[in-house]
Amino acid sequence: MTSKERMLRALAREVPDRLPITIHQWQPYHLRKHLGGVTDLEAFRRFGLDASIPYGETVDEARGQDAWRHEAVVVRADPDDHLTHHTVRTPGGTLTYKTGGNRMTTWITEHLVKRPEDIDLVDKYMPVPRLNTRGAAAAYDRVGDDGILRGFVWGDQGGCWQHACCLYGTQEMIFAAIDDPAWTHRFMDVLLTRKLRFIEESLDGARFDLIETGGGAGSSTVISPKLHTEFCLPYDRAMHDALHAAGQKVVYHTCGGMMPLLDLIVANGCDASETLSPPGVGGDVRDLGEVKRRIGHRVALIGGLNQFQVLEQGTPDAVRAEVRRLFEAAGRRGGYICSTSDHFFEVPAENLQAMADAARECS
Repeated sequence: MTSKERMLRALAREVPDRLPITIHQWQPYHLRKHLGGVTDLEAFRRFGLDASIPYGETVDEARGQDAWRHEAVVVRADPDDHLTHHTVRTPGGTLTYKTGGNRMTTWITEHLVKRPEDIDLVDKYMPVPRLNTRGAAAAYDRVGDDGILRGFVWGDQGGCWQHACCLYGTQEMIFAAIDDPAWTHRFMDVLLTRKLRFIEESLDGARFDLIETGGGAGSSTVISPKLHTEFCLPYDRAMHDALHAAGQKVVYHTCGGMMPLLDLIVANGCDASETLSPPGVGGDVRDLGEVKRRIGHRVALIGGLNQFQVLEQGTPDAVRAEVRRLFEAAGRRGGYICSTSDHFFEVPAENLQAMADAARECS
């Protein structure tokens, strides 16, 4: 099989010729430092991994920007500790937020929504960009038989709850869900309206193999199953129904705990569940076989490989042994793509090669 055929067979919960194996997004830092600055697709080809390429470039950013004018000022340009202040001016008022970062990644240091009434400005003025569908089609053709192309639902995170946590703060959202559930549901509705619009305008018929939704803030290491049921499940289900109507397959991303949420993940209508994170990377999947037994007959599974203690810090022999273990736990009967649970930054090339070589022996 080609890599694309192999991965699509697994996503259909069928048995491919051998274990599909990939990573969850190459990071530019790693590509520059460890692989000589090659592209993500070139990196997959170099090791013989099955490619999983993300694409999310948007166009028409100016549409609606007259009412949502974003200005960014770099306060500190140090690449190891940079800081940017952002100002959003609208006819109804001004919002601000701050982002920091280093050579590896960026993060939010001050949230856009600071008061409950700020979501009125989001509701009235925040624009929804359109996907660069021509760019997506070109990316799909570039990937070809080397793997799959993954897309996203508009927003800082795919899920409404997870997006709101980026805008208001995770702790603040949890307090709001308990103290003011009506406001919290209104916030979810504001974001859902925009996500459904993006799906209708940009993803209907777009050339993708898989669309990612969800996000870590919906995991069970952040919120309880009760909060997930009330503030994630109905909005996730609405998006996934819209994505299916648009001809897309959906993977639900929970980078964190997921064992108490397994039935809820199935209930949201996704086609695949990731990241199957073990405790060493902040998750709770101690037995991948249990996940396979409980939901593997209803959704495909992606992830499970500890990208830090095993892939980054382990020996090539340890990497090969872990790939074999994951295959025996979840992959022998198909419906499973072995993947790093999430991002990594310092993995040596020899361990990536060991990972790819081990998968070729799992059939």
